[in-house]
Amino acid sequence: MVVPPPSKTPHTEPRPPARGRVGNLVGRLALVLLLLAVVAGGAWALSTFNRSGPGPIADPPFPVPFLAVEPGVAAPGSAEVPTSGQPQASPAATGDVEPLTAWAASLSEKIDVPARALRAYAVADLLMRAQDPDCRVSWATLAGIGRIESHHGTIGGLRLGEDGRPSSPIIGIPLDGSPGVKAIADSDGGTLDGDLKWDRAVGPMQFIPTTWVKYAVRANGDGRSPDPQNIDDAALAAARYLCSGGRDLGTGSGWWAAVLDYNNSTEYGQNVYSGADAYARASLG
Repeated sequence: MVVPPPSKTPHTEPRPPARGRVGNLVGRLALVLLLLAVVAGGAWALSTFNRSGPGPIADPPFPVPFLAVEPGVAAPGSAEVPTSGQPQASPAATGDVEPLTAWAASLSEKIDVPARALRAYAVADLLMRAQDPDCRVSWATLAGIGRIESHHGTIGGLRLGEDGRPSSPIIGIPLDGSPGVKAIADSDGGTLDGDLKWDRAVGPMQFIPTTWVKYAVRANGDGRSPDPQNIDDAALAAARYLCSGGRDLGTGSGWWAAVLDYNNSTEYGQNVYSGADAYARASLG
């Protein structure tokens, strides 16, 4: 299933020591079980909310399925991720990524989303499940946003490298107060966007510098500075932003409020929802 991105103006806004053969085997088995839960959890969500029928126009008809395990069951890698602060490790930084990579590669062929981007969205989901389980932000919602913001880092014919960066930096239009654009004077001395006069949205998830500084962390916990052009860091920052304020994206109202906070446009929210819903449904097949 191919979900084409709608047209959009950018919005204003070491590997750890080996754990031994048994530890690695357990970690891999846990990831396999987690990926199987995509189907079980997703199917439950679809059937439950479809029975209740569509909600009012202000809410999505149902929350999109999320990469889930039962409450109280630790997500893979959670023993290496603190419950607050910057993550110290992630599935992408360990030796237990094979099932996750295989899942991303398989789904990529169905929905025309780079496997590298899907892996980033799923890792962000897993990290937030360990850090803020009440938020219930989903890989599918992150993919729905990434679709609109930059077509998952491939806008304008760009390619997303295995290092998580697009082939050229993604930098939005100047936020100079022109018609339909909010005026935001330069806040970072051009460090992120190269503009000394106006701020610009940057990276695959299109963060303005002030928002990036507030929510950015290094997704793989390697100690380097977060990079808005890196799909792993950008997806995790987006998840942290969506979860801010104690939101629960497993509810229609919480999901809608979070997405509109990302970009206050009803059309934007509808487009994110349509993409996220299509991605989630495709993952069940």
